[in-house]
Amino acid sequence: MPEEKDNRRRSSDRLRRDEFEREVATDLDEETPDKPRGMALHTKILIGLIIGVIAGVAVNRMFGGDHVRVAWVIDNITNPVGQLFLRLLLMIVVPLVFSSLVVGVAGIGDIRKLGRVGLKSFAYTLIISAISVGIGLTLANTIRPGNRIDPATSAALQERFASDATTRVQDATKAASTTTPLMSVVETIVPKNPFFAVASKEDANMLHLMFFGLIIGVAITLLPVTVTAPVLRVLEGLYEITAKIIEMIMKFAPFAVACLLFNTTARFGLDLLQALGWFVITVLLGLSLHMFGVYSLSLYFLSRISPLEFFRRIKTVILTAFSTSSSNATLPTALRVSEQNLGVPQEINSFVLTVGATANQNGTALYEGVTVLFLAQLAGVDLTWGQQLMVVYLAILGGIGTAGIPSGSIPFIIGVLVTIGINPALIAIILGVDRILDMCRTTLNVTGDLTAATYVARSEGYELLRPHEPAIVHAGVPVTNRGMD
Repeated sequence: MPEEKDNRRRSSDRLRRDEFEREVATDLDEETPDKPRGMALHTKILIGLIIGVIAGVAVNRMFGGDHVRVAWVIDNITNPVGQLFLRLLLMIVVPLVFSSLVVGVAGIGDIRKLGRVGLKSFAYTLIISAISVGIGLTLANTIRPGNRIDPATSAALQERFASDATTRVQDATKAASTTTPLMSVVETIVPKNPFFAVASKEDANMLHLMFFGLIIGVAITLLPVTVTAPVLRVLEGLYEITAKIIEMIMKFAPFAVACLLFNTTARFGLDLLQALGWFVITVLLGLSLHMFGVYSLSLYFLSRISPLEFFRRIKTVILTAFSTSSSNATLPTALRVSEQNLGVPQEINSFVLTVGATANQNGTALYEGVTVLFLAQLAGVDLTWGQQLMVVYLAILGGIGTAGIPSGSIPFIIGVLVTIGINPALIAIILGVDRILDMCRTTLNVTGDLTAATYVARSEGYELLRPHEPAIVHAGVPVTNRGMD
């Protein structure tokens, strides 16, 4: 009896710690019964973001983006600091994604349930992406930003970014596949050698890694727990280690965010935003409508949680996505925050978010649709409804297949321009503002992954905004002392 009471007390203490962590540790602070002292991490990140923008704009106004001193500061101070932060986050993506996906799939424990979760995730992604592209094309046809840009400005921008555009077009042409569409899908998803796919490139092929992890997780569910328990314990330990590394890295985030924003604004300032004002307004309006309109409706009716509460709990993820412009770099933070603050169980969380970082990119799909119509209008080409439906189809596919890295959508946009008969060199016009708009659409992409995770979890009967047992327990591996002192 005393032992049973002690176990109940420990369990109650753990729940209280989890509840506290969900309320105040959105910032990835270490688990503690005492309220962290000082300013919250998300506030520090926001301050760093504001400082970076103000300093960058001021320097650009005073010296110009091409000034030798500005270039020296960026090349020798702010860019190395920002890249250090990005590389630290990307460094742990491979072990984090593999360990969380395998343990998560094993925690689902039922092939039929796994198929159901996958089908719901795919259907949600497809429908929400179609809505996002529809919003983008509607705004592009209504505002018609391509007809509002001054021809002199267009010519100046094409000349300024001509060399960069030429390089991008050449790279996209080289990467164009000569295989059949179905064979291209097979090569994109299924690796011949998963270790080579991860280790052979600076940017790992995440789809290959995810497919390999998915197959390993499925195989584990088909084997006895006595055989798979040691493997799951190792992978769960790896997941916890990477989660702790995330907390350590995020302490550095405010300084890195200031440097990343300084790099962008110091080089380009606000002149390009003014020159391409109607294009920028169209994109931002579409992203805002989707972010606060479509996602809010999804959260309220499908996930059945308050949109305000949702956005409050993921503010650290939003700021990280905005500053890094990379879904892959934000994935570690998103996984941690989703489990701790939204109460999405690890087995759902790991599957939906890891796959969503590459496949569920609503903001990218919207941006690609608007950009193609903008450049078509600029070129004097009126796309028919049939051609616009083709753009919708291609943009949805682009949102699913685009790499979750900065400016990952540019090669796809070039491919669409070639498909509909528009000079791909026109991409030079938007290269100057792509980085800033990339920050905004990445924020939408990552937020969409989190809304998808909450929807799938709710539809599977899980209660959100509360702690759940770890996936390794659902896989049948007992963990008696997890989370206890």
